[in-house]
Amino acid sequence: MAKSKSERDIGIDFLKAIAIFGVIVIHTCSEGYTNPILSFNWLSSVFWGSIVRASVPIFFMCSGALLLTPEKELPLKRLYTKNLLKIVLSLFIWALGYKALHIIAAGTYSLRDILQAFKEVLLFKLEYHLFFLQIMVVVYVFLPVTRVFTKHATKKELEYALAIWFLLGIVYPTVKPFWPFSLLGGIPVQWMINMTYAAIGYGLSGYYLSKYLISLKLSILSLAAGFLGVYGATILMSVQTQTLYQHFLEGMSVFVALLAIGIFGLCFNLKDSIGGKAAAVIRKLSKASFCVYLVHVFWIYLFNFLGISVNAFPCLLSIPLVSCLNLALSYCTYLILSKIPLVRSWLV
Repeated sequence: MAKSKSERDIGIDFLKAIAIFGVIVIHTCSEGYTNPILSFNWLSSVFWGSIVRASVPIFFMCSGALLLTPEKELPLKRLYTKNLLKIVLSLFIWALGYKALHIIAAGTYSLRDILQAFKEVLLFKLEYHLFFLQIMVVVYVFLPVTRVFTKHATKKELEYALAIWFLLGIVYPTVKPFWPFSLLGGIPVQWMINMTYAAIGYGLSGYYLSKYLISLKLSILSLAAGFLGVYGATILMSVQTQTLYQHFLEGMSVFVALLAIGIFGLCFNLKDSIGGKAAAVIRKLSKASFCVYLVHVFWIYLFNFLGISVNAFPCLLSIPLVSCLNLALSYCTYLILSKIPLVRSWLV
C-alpha cells in the first residue's frame, strides 16, 4: 500500500524533533565530560551523550527520505536557487553572526579583528556546529545523481549500494585506528569514504528505510546494540587512555549507525500511533528544527556566561533539564525570527 504524504511527514517530523533535542543534549554534555573518568557525573554525561549520538545522522537520513523520493520533483534550478542557496546563505550569515558575538564578548572592536573574522569565515573556520551545513552543501550537490539512482535502482541494487557505504564509510573508519588496520598504507587507506561523502550514504539509508520499513523488533534490537556499543566502548577506551575517547561517539562509526537505524525504524513503526496535540507539537518542533540547530549554541554560550553549569547538580538530571531550557529558548527565538520575512525565507 502506498504511503500517504501525512504518514510520511509525521514519521519524518517525529525523527527531526528527536534529533534536534538530541543535538542540544550532545553539546550540553561537553561540560560534563570534564569530570573525573568513571565518576557519577562523567558516566551520566557519557550516557546522555551516547543515547543521542545518532542525532546528526538522523537529519541526513530524513533529508534522504524526503528528497530522494522519485515522486517528489526537484528541478536543478530549484535545487540551486532555493534549497542549496538557503543552506549557503544560512551558513555564512550565521557564521558571521557568531564571529560578531565573539568580538562583542571579547570587547575587541578593532578593524583588524573584524577583518580577521571575515577572513576566517571565508576560509570556513566557523562555529563548531556549522559543520552540518557544510556537509549538506555536498549532499545537495549530489542530489541530481543520487535521485537518478534511487529512481531506477531495484531493492537489491539499493542494498548493494548501502552495503558498500556501510563497509567503506562506516566499518572501515571505525576499525582503522585499531590493529591490524592501523598498519595499512598506500592506496587501501584511500578506500575509506570520508565523513562528508558518507553522509550521502546516510541519506540513501533513510530513503531505503522509509520505503522498506524494518520491523519494530529489529528496530529495537538495532537501537539497543548501537547504544550499548557506543556507551560501553567509550567507557572502556576512556579508562584505557585516561581521557574521553571520542572515536565511538563519531557519526560515521558502526554503533552510531546501528543506533540511527534503530531510532529511524522505531519512529516509523510508531508514527501511526501519534495524533492530536502530540502530533501538533512534533510538527511545530520539526518545522523549527533548522533554526533551533543554528541558534542553540548561542544559548549555550549565554548559559556559560551566567554560570549555569550542568556540573552544579547530578548530570543525570541537569543535562536533560538544561537541554530542555535551551530547546524552549531556541524555539522562542525561532518564533521571533520567523516573523521577519527575509529571515523566515532564507535563514531559519
